[in-house]
Amino acid sequence: MQIRRLPFVLPLWILFWFFIPNINGQDADQGVDLTLESPYNTVLVHLYYLQPDSYQPDQSARTLAGVQDSARASRLAIQLKQIYDGEGLYVAVNTIPQDPNYIDSLREGNFFVPFPDQYPQIYLEKLNGRWYYSEETVTQIPIIHKAVYPLGADWLLNVLPSGGRVILGLYPWQYLGLLIVGLIMVILYFITRRLLIPLVYRISSSRLSPDVIPRSIIRQLAGYLSVWLVIRVLFWLLPPLQLPIAANVAVITILQIIGVILLVLVAYRIIDIIALNVRRVTSRTESKMDDQLVPLVRTALKAVVVVLAIFSMLRLLNFDPTALIAGISIGGLAVALAAQDTLKNLFGSFTIFLDKPFQVGDWINFGNINGTVEEVGFRSTRVRTFENSLVYVPNGSLGDTVINNYGLRVYRRFNTKLALTYDTPPALIEAYVEGLREMVRTHPKTRKDYFEIHLNELGADALQILFYIFFEVPSWTDELKAKHEILISAMELASALGVRFAFPTTTLHIEELPGQGTTTPAYDLNPQTIRQRLDDFQKGLQQKFNDHK
Repeated sequence: MQIRRLPFVLPLWILFWFFIPNINGQDADQGVDLTLESPYNTVLVHLYYLQPDSYQPDQSARTLAGVQDSARASRLAIQLKQIYDGEGLYVAVNTIPQDPNYIDSLREGNFFVPFPDQYPQIYLEKLNGRWYYSEETVTQIPIIHKAVYPLGADWLLNVLPSGGRVILGLYPWQYLGLLIVGLIMVILYFITRRLLIPLVYRISSSRLSPDVIPRSIIRQLAGYLSVWLVIRVLFWLLPPLQLPIAANVAVITILQIIGVILLVLVAYRIIDIIALNVRRVTSRTESKMDDQLVPLVRTALKAVVVVLAIFSMLRLLNFDPTALIAGISIGGLAVALAAQDTLKNLFGSFTIFLDKPFQVGDWINFGNINGTVEEVGFRSTRVRTFENSLVYVPNGSLGDTVINNYGLRVYRRFNTKLALTYDTPPALIEAYVEGLREMVRTHPKTRKDYFEIHLNELGADALQILFYIFFEVPSWTDELKAKHEILISAMELASALGVRFAFPTTTLHIEELPGQGTTTPAYDLNPQTIRQRLDDFQKGLQQKFNDHK
């Protein structure tokens, strides 16, 4: 069910509870003992003589201590009943002590507090052998009544009619009141939502990046806040209707739970807005670990909100969360022993975030795992291998292993050998090696301060030139592209100089055949020609690399 439909269906929920009978005082017998000899008897007298079928406020007023004015006493007794009804405080008279000498262990005397959590200032005490609502209670009734019925709502109690024909547990004027309340809720919802959308957008959006927060989140947050405000107004509108106590208790509990859920949703959207603004800041930093930390912190905050909401709802449902906490603490040791690996992984994740051995996007190697880091979680790290499979590695294991982080390399090494045929003259070899060196100096992605290019080995079937250079590139793709350019340039240089590459073969070489000239290739060894060829190649290479920039 969508939240925006909530104002329309809440009146239906209220009507659902009208079939529940009025409980406060309805279980009393026709004959009520007026001696007030116990807390049970006093509360019963107070509620019984304010019921429609036995309405005698003067008899109910006898339960108040120290009030001489009968009219004032009757009014105070009615107001106390209205406090119970308005706050949805269900008085289960059968659970009230019937012992005339009942002693409250906390107050250490003949006292009884019907609702110690909600209203500890409302209590009964034994005076001259009888139980009465205390004089402190009498003084607090008008104050509490005004708080329960604020802004003139208590005046409505005197204006609204009472009595008449009951239909499905309600008077006709109560049905009319519910209809009016429903209309007020709908109108108030649309008004507050219309006002809150631009206000929330202005507060949550940054002037530097106004488009960071999606409009959908703004509308959701405004909708949740609007429904929450409607519910708060509903708490003020419902008490004057004087609904049956059971229905009132149920409705108030449901509304309170819905209010908690709405606050959770509001907190969720606020956390999302803060996370989006923080992500905008972290996206400008070089480190990618903070980008991964933002969603983790967001998830942790949402988990804390849910836990607090659960405890709040447990209290609303009259469950004592302290007992649950005690049970958790008792079983904490067993849980810790059973979750050693989970705790190890959790501390391993803290180590990763503190030491930062790698970050999202780095190419790492450990054990037999070789791939790119995609996500660092609280329990495991997700690595995408070069076979495109996903590997989930527990963070506890990463904390105890040696990690080779290729992503932190400043330079990427390229080590190969260029094999030339044995018939290549030394002059051409020198020219080719010099051309390779100049090619490295000219390329925009190579390290200029350190490289090794030399004739390094006289192999079994070729002259081996060591080609040992470094690329200054951020990714493997850029490395492959630079390597491709270098190798193509080395082949073009060989073609320009007339140098041939060797390959592993077994060759039978006959220098001369009878009646024929020599089979050895002829080389143009004119130094000026060689230099001109080399200069022409380097000019073309310089132009080529400039075009790539």
